[in-house]
Amino acid sequence: MIDGVELRHLRYFLAVAEELHFGRAAGRLHIAQPALTQQIQRLETLLGTRVFDRTSRSVALTPAGEVLRERAAAILGHATRDLDEVARIGQGSQGRLYLGFVPSVLPLKPLRTVRQFRDRYPLVQIDLIEGYTTHMMAQLGHGALDMAIVRDPDDQPDTVAFPLVTEPFMAVLPVDHPLADHAALTGPDLADDPLVFFPRAAGSHAHDKNLRPLVEAGYRPRIVQEGNNWTTILYLVGEGLGVTIAPRSATFTAPQTVRIVPLTETAATTTVYVAHRVDDDRALVRNFLALLPKDDARASDREVAQWQA
Repeated sequence: MIDGVELRHLRYFLAVAEELHFGRAAGRLHIAQPALTQQIQRLETLLGTRVFDRTSRSVALTPAGEVLRERAAAILGHATRDLDEVARIGQGSQGRLYLGFVPSVLPLKPLRTVRQFRDRYPLVQIDLIEGYTTHMMAQLGHGALDMAIVRDPDDQPDTVAFPLVTEPFMAVLPVDHPLADHAALTGPDLADDPLVFFPRAAGSHAHDKNLRPLVEAGYRPRIVQEGNNWTTILYLVGEGLGVTIAPRSATFTAPQTVRIVPLTETAATTTVYVAHRVDDDRALVRNFLALLPKDDARASDREVAQWQA
């Protein structure tokens, strides 16, 4: 746009071009007619050409004015749409959100917030990225993710994490295991069994918390097989390769070849967190956080049943 030409000049011009009468256009714009005349003259000076042929009896568009009428409408239309988009992005109702998650949170409420968020903010594109807690926190730290829903994360510089759901651990055994029919088990009950487990690289803090029912009883875990996710681990247990200790929600989709038994005599629990960068105060992030069920209490049996439904 030519230096000095402002959007208000184009709005004034369009009002006159549509009314072809300075008095009516001034009334429509709620400004004095001399002021409108002055602004049109200023526009013509900036453009270096007349846009209206004016006489004491009539106002008509010049050929340049005819072109400007078409272009001014388009310019104002684009400006309105662009400024509206900027406002929506600033308000967090438009844009793109990169959300990481660990697969074990799929049955829980926090990830269900994605659908609620999409319903409320349909112009926001949410990209879901699956991975280990360690990987999610690392990507969050260097900006590849905006937020992450993770389990028992290690400390990550420049990030903050809020607890969402805390739940107990369960023992998972093959159906033909001698203890499979017990109503409850303790860590020492599993001490002699080989373990199928996830790699420590997935998250050292989570790894330690999962093994706490054994370690706190004074036993050294004997891991004989690793799996990259809980689905794999549970199926390997079902094939008789060992037993495991899993978050309760991770057992919701367990195969019929395993038995899920509550663990007692342990205070060990696992917690799901939402994490984001400390300095990320964008409305997009705040809007998603506002929808999350921030509850650090233990997940009740009733809530578990609802999550499974």
